[in-house]
Amino acid sequence: MNQIEPGVQYNYVYDEDEYMIQEEEWDRDLLLDPAWEKQQRKTFTAWCNSHLRKAGTQIENIEEDFRNGLKLMLLLEVISGERLPKPDRGKMRFHKIANVNKALDYIASKGVKLVSIGAEEIVDGNVKMTLGMIWTIILRFAIQDISVEETSAKEGLLLWCQRKTAPYRNVNIQNFHTSWKDGLGLCALIHRHRPDLIDYSKLNKDDPIGNINLAMEIAEKHLDIPKMLDAEDIVNTPKPDERAIMTYVSCFYHAFAGAEQLLEWIRRTIPWLENRTPEKTMQAMQKKLEDFRDYRRKHKPPKVQEKCQLEINFNTLQTKLRISNRPAFMPSEGKMVSDIAGAWQRLEQAEKGYEEWLLNEIRRLERLEHLAEKFRQKASTHETWAYGKEQILLQKDYESASLTEVRALLRKHEAFESDLAAHQDRVEQIAAIAQELNELDYHDAVNVNDRCQKICDQWDRLGTLTQKRREALERTEKLLETIDQLHLEFAKRAAPFNNWMEGAMEDLQDMFIVHSIEEIQSLITAHEQFKATLPEADGERQSILAIQNEVEKVIQSYSIRVSSSNPYSAVTMDELRNKWGKVKQLVPVRDQSLQEELARQHANERLRRQFAAQANAIGPWIQNKMEEIARSSIQITGALEDQMNQLKQYEHNIINYKNNIDKLEGDHQLIQEALVFDNKHTNYTMEHIRVGWELLLTTIARTINEVETQILTRDAKGITQEQMNEFRASFNHFDRRKNGLMDHEDFRACLISMGYDLGEAEFARIMTLVDPNGQGTVTFQSFIDFMTRETADTDTAEQVIASFRILASDKPYILAEELRRELPPDQAQYCIKRMPPYSGPGSVPGALDYTAFSSALYGESDL
Repeated sequence: MNQIEPGVQYNYVYDEDEYMIQEEEWDRDLLLDPAWEKQQRKTFTAWCNSHLRKAGTQIENIEEDFRNGLKLMLLLEVISGERLPKPDRGKMRFHKIANVNKALDYIASKGVKLVSIGAEEIVDGNVKMTLGMIWTIILRFAIQDISVEETSAKEGLLLWCQRKTAPYRNVNIQNFHTSWKDGLGLCALIHRHRPDLIDYSKLNKDDPIGNINLAMEIAEKHLDIPKMLDAEDIVNTPKPDERAIMTYVSCFYHAFAGAEQLLEWIRRTIPWLENRTPEKTMQAMQKKLEDFRDYRRKHKPPKVQEKCQLEINFNTLQTKLRISNRPAFMPSEGKMVSDIAGAWQRLEQAEKGYEEWLLNEIRRLERLEHLAEKFRQKASTHETWAYGKEQILLQKDYESASLTEVRALLRKHEAFESDLAAHQDRVEQIAAIAQELNELDYHDAVNVNDRCQKICDQWDRLGTLTQKRREALERTEKLLETIDQLHLEFAKRAAPFNNWMEGAMEDLQDMFIVHSIEEIQSLITAHEQFKATLPEADGERQSILAIQNEVEKVIQSYSIRVSSSNPYSAVTMDELRNKWGKVKQLVPVRDQSLQEELARQHANERLRRQFAAQANAIGPWIQNKMEEIARSSIQITGALEDQMNQLKQYEHNIINYKNNIDKLEGDHQLIQEALVFDNKHTNYTMEHIRVGWELLLTTIARTINEVETQILTRDAKGITQEQMNEFRASFNHFDRRKNGLMDHEDFRACLISMGYDLGEAEFARIMTLVDPNGQGTVTFQSFIDFMTRETADTDTAEQVIASFRILASDKPYILAEELRRELPPDQAQYCIKRMPPYSGPGSVPGALDYTAFSSALYGESDL
């Protein structure tokens, strides 16, 4: 059937020159082949009636029935889903012109330029202008929005036909006129989507009229597509009317392509969500996170609504077909409701995994940046320390030194070895950090590895050179006996103190990453403990300065021929003073950074509490609404219309509650922007709320659709509200699991309670009616259908006579051939054997009296 989405806004505007060319072709076409007018009349009339019947009306003569503008305005309201201005109800000519102008103004408001079509021509019954106007409406509302592989409108529809009919023999769709003359194209479209309706292998290309009539009959009977053309007109016309063919074929597109477009969107989206290619920078990953948020807020919600609408349309169609005793509609393979649900589940799974991956990648990059900065700081500190050490170790200054100088060199070397050992831990830390950066796939790992390798190689050379120098000094030491103990003591105490200050400066400048108030409080406590050690360190510094002062005093007192500089240590008093000043300077800076981070963590905590307060309210609200809907769906009191009104009120309340969800989304975005990844104040995450909200929307829509279906079934089968309530009460009583389904044993118990004498064969027959797919359960709708059939089996004599009269085409008698043609063989033979001959007016040989038979059957005659 045609499915034109109501309320959709279009921005398409026809090109004026192009439209003028179409008008000129319109004139020439009608002059050259008046048969096209006949085809367009029939096609456009059927197309209009396919929509007008939804409003309970139709047209007979397309140029006459639109003259007053009333049905034209009604047609536009039906196909657009929008309300037009109130029509004028007068019968004067100016009233009719006013109504037609309202319709034309609405068409123009949709971006369509109407060239040479005026209200006066339509009111005067101008056939050409009326057909032109209807064609413009068809283009705008049925063909314009068709889109297939970057093509749209006519080209998109043609491409869709070509794709669908490509595998079929003798079908080559190149246009919308001659390519359809043999009827195989229409049959191929039906078979491609509903192979159960047609046996394509038995079609004959040489029987075009038969093929076209077969396709049109099947389309009208099973697809709700009205017959818009005559097969003889298509076959006997050298070039059938393109507009008529295009209009008819577009109905097939709208009947088959709805699920296909949704599945195509899912097919394009899943690879994007499954792409796990990591970025090298936080900025690039943040961009991916923003893209994902846009998808969640802007792109997915319309598709959720589209999926829900598809399911509702499918269920409604099945119900209508069931009520009309017509076969159920079966979508083509890969496009069933279960296929859409499966594809949607895969989309949801990919979406969940993608969000988790994004957050993990952001954490990984954050960790990498922290490690990389730590590596650079430690490497720079070590390189600064190691700079020139190799040259010092390669010196041979001891060869021309005095005994005192050699001993000083030896002690200095011992101090260096102590310093070297103190730096061993830092080198190991540098190597460990480099290894972790490699394991975490750091993007600049090559430079990190190169720098680390240089440090390690240098460290190995320093170890070798240190060992060689010690051996040389020990050989020389035998010749030297004097050593300055004070210098040695200074060197031994200054080197560790210098290392302590360097370590303190590293710690004070070290970056930190925390995610809670407790963590930052722990760092603040550690910092306070460090500050408590500063007086002791200052005492050590004063002691080291006192040693150096004592050295200078001794040199001056005893006039020793030696430099006042310490030969055992590379650490100078200026370095100690500068580094101590640096430590004192860094302490308040560290204080400030820790306090700022504490303030930030307090702000994050407020965000957590704000989000939790809303989530803890919204989560139970959604659960409560789900429970209210569930209770409403199983209640047995009141009319279905009352239940529908209650559900509509629920739906209204849910829609009004959307602002709370949006506000929570805003708070969630603030939390993510603040890089807050946990929240101990609530068990609800934004994902839980989203899933619950989507489930709530789907549940209320599905429940409303179920009640609508029950109303349709009740009205179509003539069931009273009391009967419907009794059916619901019986169903609820035997629905032990209270999940809206009865298993086979529940259903058997229900039948026995209603007085059915069931054998295994009879129960198996009934189960084929209520559970044709063998799923092991009976739905409420199947239960209603069964009970409706059971209650409807008690026909009266008048009903049976009326049924026979329909079979006999309103004749007072019926023939044996008609009974055999219309009834199953055993029933037909039963009736033929027991019906008396008919002897009334208009009798013919073999005529049977079905009136007497029916009366006798129900005890109203002595027959």
